[in-house]
Amino acid sequence: MDALTARLRPALLGAALTMLSCMAQAQQASEAAVKAAFLYKFPGYIEWPAESFPTTETPFVIGVVGADEVAVELEKLVPGRAIGARRIAIRRLREGDSPRGVHILFIGRLDAAATRTLVRTAHAHLGTLTVTESERGLEMGAAINFVAYEDRVAFEVSLDNAERTGLRISSRMLAVARRVVPRG
Repeated sequence: MDALTARLRPALLGAALTMLSCMAQAQQASEAAVKAAFLYKFPGYIEWPAESFPTTETPFVIGVVGADEVAVELEKLVPGRAIGARRIAIRRLREGDSPRGVHILFIGRLDAAATRTLVRTAHAHLGTLTVTESERGLEMGAAINFVAYEDRVAFEVSLDNAERTGLRISSRMLAVARRVVPRG
């Protein structure tokens, strides 16, 4: 019996690790899908400056940097859907790419310096909502930051950071935020 157990132990360990890996991937995909759904829904609760859409044909652009799994989920979610009368375009960015023309910039788990730089660059463009998933995202200048709360994805909002780029967030959205940092 000991010889059989010794031979089976590596196989059982391998199966257990494979199962845990699959469970972790499913949880990650689920979290990414929730974040993608939030990113798709946020525009319905935000007022953009008129200059954000130069023509009636201008698409609503969601840019993603540092979070390929969220970009994949968005690409699955948006085909055939629109925000108002505008078609939705997903744009994958790399560190250093300009967020010009992006209406929502989602910054994944990058280091603090890269996150700050991207937020500052985005703030140079009127009408860009910056969304992060960093421990101190709002302090780095993001308007919205995803946080974990009771094993769920939640978000917090900085009104000052949103208003710096000309955005107004609806009180209905603020009512469901985990935390709202008020103006000034």
